[in-house]
Amino acid sequence: MQKDLILSQIAENKLEDLKILLSNAEQMELLYIFNELTEKEQVIVFRLLAKPMALMLFEELDTDFQQNLLNSFTDERATEFLNKLAPDDRVRLLDELPAGVAKKLIASLTPKQREATNILMGYAPETAGHVMTTEYISLKKEMTAAQALHKVRTQGQNKETVYTLYVTDASKKLEGVLSLKKLIMASDDDTIDSIMYKGVIKVSTDTDQEEVANLLKEFDLLAIPVTDKEDRLVGIVTIDDAIDILEEEFTEDILDQAGFVDIADLESDRSEILVKGNLWKIWRVRVPFLLISLGAGMLAGAIIEGFETALESIAVVAFFIPLIMDMGGNVGTQSSTVFARGVALGHIDVKSFLRPFLKEVGVGLSIGSFLGAMAGIIISVWQGIPMLGIAVGLAMVSTMTLAALLGFLVPFVLIKFNVDQAAGSAPIITSIKDIAGLLIYFGFVMAFLSHMM
Repeated sequence: MQKDLILSQIAENKLEDLKILLSNAEQMELLYIFNELTEKEQVIVFRLLAKPMALMLFEELDTDFQQNLLNSFTDERATEFLNKLAPDDRVRLLDELPAGVAKKLIASLTPKQREATNILMGYAPETAGHVMTTEYISLKKEMTAAQALHKVRTQGQNKETVYTLYVTDASKKLEGVLSLKKLIMASDDDTIDSIMYKGVIKVSTDTDQEEVANLLKEFDLLAIPVTDKEDRLVGIVTIDDAIDILEEEFTEDILDQAGFVDIADLESDRSEILVKGNLWKIWRVRVPFLLISLGAGMLAGAIIEGFETALESIAVVAFFIPLIMDMGGNVGTQSSTVFARGVALGHIDVKSFLRPFLKEVGVGLSIGSFLGAMAGIIISVWQGIPMLGIAVGLAMVSTMTLAALLGFLVPFVLIKFNVDQAAGSAPIITSIKDIAGLLIYFGFVMAFLSHMM
């Protein structure tokens, strides 16, 4: 199944053909393609899926994708999907929704699913209790292997995992753990007590989620049991949840190391405003910075007017203004991109910011020197005015070095002052670079070509 084929059938409105195609799709293949579709295309594809495949796909999607799909559902269908989700997946999704929407959806759940959801949401965020699932199979130690297998067959279909089984007493206190493999290999008459492992690795409901995930990773477990203060089994955390947790914690650690503890939430909120907000909210974020650019453009015009005599005397000077501006702009864009990626990956932090900052300034100086020398030589030969070549070359070196400096410094300062750097960096960098670049260029022109005016 190819993405292009899906898109062509959507474009040609061949929905029955697409429905047949999707019915034969593999889940992982479909998930890969689904993540590359637009929001509108996702809704069309999702509505054509059989319910079992739709639910499996829904559970594997990121919460952002899940929210988008929920918004396209009727209330009845949204409730149907939420009821069928595993409790931990449901809570993860509800955590990302606005409080009012989450409350409404919880109220629409069946009493059983509402109780399971409220239990998990009652625990503190980022703890084992909050991320665990209550869908597991528990056995009694008096059972025989045959009885236990029968329970697995009859109840396993509705549980998140059956590969690890838990042994509890009458009061639900955890007594042991048993792998499905060992149960299958046991004789029918063997008691669970005789084949279970009693040295259980477990966590409590208030254990930090990162510690839980690390335990699963360290001991190569598929799931880890979660107990309350009375040592009663209340849920399990599975390996797929651990992977999600470690990914989230890794991102948080990177941002924390960078000195921007709340940057993820801030950037997420700002991104949502810029992408999904109403026109006034978008204006409020973007227009002030563009007004800065407008003012800077006017000032740049005034600077050029101030050197009108020089331009009239040596008209060729005007030819290279765009060159100076564009090369500085390109370097500034590169540097700000390097900074943004460095912050995201944890390569730049507050404590060591000076080192990468100075290195980037050095990079700007070296690149500017190389390209400035090339431009200076070409202009000297082309125009037959060596001093003009020197003026342009030195202006390029200075402007490109300044642009590299600004590309790192401006977004860093904006983030530190809690200003939206996505909307503000480029206009501010461009404004400062353009004004300074013109002053630098005309300064060198006056210094090296004044005898020709």
